[in-house]
Amino acid sequence: MNNQLISNLREDYRARTLDITDVAKDPIQQFEVWFKEALDSAIKEANAMTLATVNAKGQPSARIVLLKGFDKKGFVFYTNYDSKKGIELAQNPNVALVFLWKELERQVRIEGIVKKTSVRQSTDYFHSRPQGSQIGAWASPQSQIVKSRLQLENNYKELKEKYKNKLTLPKPTHWGGYLVQPTLIEFWQGRSSRLHDRICYTLEEKKKWSIERLAP
Repeated sequence: MNNQLISNLREDYRARTLDITDVAKDPIQQFEVWFKEALDSAIKEANAMTLATVNAKGQPSARIVLLKGFDKKGFVFYTNYDSKKGIELAQNPNVALVFLWKELERQVRIEGIVKKTSVRQSTDYFHSRPQGSQIGAWASPQSQIVKSRLQLENNYKELKEKYKNKLTLPKPTHWGGYLVQPTLIEFWQGRSSRLHDRICYTLEEKKKWSIERLAP
């Protein structure tokens, strides 16, 4: 690959603007506005977000997961507790999330503390998933080494046969939800000449949010 071709990849963002006078006083309300606009824009998997974790040695890692709900308490996603990210979350609850809605020239960056959702909430969501996804949660020892894909497919077939007469499976004890409680939320709007708009909310004492503009 020609590095010169890569270095010349660029766009000049001109679609929209963002000012402190434009945003809600509460960042969750502002996120709701932007998330709705992303959905209304028919962006595919607008709920896809980068989740960054840090292990006990301070080594960061990141991957894409799916947002499955949010409210004033924070942002929810589900995964295998025994996966690499699950182990890292148990070691260090500090996380970061990033949403990129390229079509809107927007990015939302979130920092916060993670905690597990209740067993009831995790179970309710697990049973709302398609049966194939429920089987997959049991069939895959997520992040562990497997000899081949055939091993996973055989696990899946055995479970599918076992539960062929049932619509739902029991929720695995090793599977469930996490709530990211935000301490910082930044809204980024692309602007021309790389003079992007950045509005940052920071959680202060008594659960009040300060709002500031950051230089791009």
